[in-house]
Amino acid sequence: MSSRSFWIAFVTGLTAGSVMALLYAPQSGKEARKKIGKAYDDAADYVDETSHYVKDQAERLSKEAQSSYKERVQDLDDAYAKATDSLSSAYADAKDKLASIADTAFGQVQDVAKKGRSLV
Repeated sequence: MSSRSFWIAFVTGLTAGSVMALLYAPQSGKEARKKIGKAYDDAADYVDETSHYVKDQAERLSKEAQSSYKERVQDLDDAYAKATDSLSSAYADAKDKLASIADTAFGQVQDVAKKGRSLV
């Protein structure tokens, strides 16, 4: 049973029980009407207090959700920044290694070319 259903059933039961107790109590009509009016006022106060409580809880939960959302966005931003840094670093390393390999290969080709010219 959801919390809302519970409270609806509770208020309904409270109201029905109050009305039944007042109707079967040995008292005058005027006294019964006063008690019914008081029970109605009490129920209205209870509903008002409950609505304020629910509103406060909703506001609290909303703030928590906003805070959690902001934290998750920050976490994603941090992860994106780390991934970007890692990729940039890997690219720079690969570029440097390729340049080194190309320089070595070019040097070896020049050496072979010199040897080939000296043989001719």
